Amino acid sequence: MFKRILLAGDGSPHSLRATDKAIYIARKTPDAIVTLIHVIDDIPVRSEVIETEIPCRTVPEHRKAQVASTEEKVALANIPLNVKYIYGEPGTAIVREATTESYDLVVIGSRGLNQFQQMVLGSVSHKVAKRVPCPVFIVK
Repeated sequence: MFKRILLAGDGSPHSLRATDKAIYIARKTPDAIVTLIHVIDDIPVRSEVIETEIPCRTVPEHRKAQVASTEEKVALANIPLNVKYIYGEPGTAIVREATTESYDLVVIGSRGLNQFQQMVLGSVSHKVAKRVPCPVFIVK
């Protein structure tokens, strides 16, 4: 049913709960593949750019470490996993990936913001759910 699953993850407890649900769904579908997307929204500070040479599109090790537990969970479940690191604003990047790559399902965690916090801060899961053409499973 859901063969191509996009899992948005950042290593937080919310994304680890979403990982558990993605694994559960993938186990129910033969030949399912999970793609973990980790969006890097860090903009280097001026001193980093001036003092060191930063190769274009290098993923910092601390960012890889953030999602290592997610990768480990999926690997232990024996589910095929692709990992994508994308630079940009999280909501926009997840929507772009889900739309251009034609996933069957997007699984994303939610911080559980109240209405005021959501209005002021915005919610990545809400942005994704509104704009992605496939089903979105929001895990609280």
